[in-house]
Amino acid sequence: QVQLVESGGGLVQPGGSLRLSCAASGSIFSINAMGWYRQAPGKQRELVARITSGGSTNYADSVKGRFTISRANAKNTVYLQMNSLKPEDTAVYYCNAVIFTIGTAGYRDYWGQGTQVTVSS
Repeated sequence: QVQLVESGGGLVQPGGSLRLSCAASGSIFSINAMGWYRQAPGKQRELVARITSGGSTNYADSVKGRFTISRANAKNTVYLQMNSLKPEDTAVYYCNAVIFTIGTAGYRDYWGQGTQVTVSS
């Protein structure tokens, strides 16, 4: 029905950068908010950054000034530019989108499969 496919994770040294991408595909009528969450071992999943269809953004305090979320509405794609990465940013990063699919009654949450980001020297 709807798929979210993430890419761009990997291993990077502290202070380095990575760019995550997430493309939504399928029977999409409209996409509302899109965002990135992360989950480190032994911790709960937490919001990293979120962007509305109008372009309004919000960030976790721990990533403000280092991460930037953006989206390409025509491509149903959301990006996360991560700079000045720290070891504590190590986690599985999950894409999230609130999507109105064709033939349904309203918006619902969809999740990607997750991509590993490891920050280590």
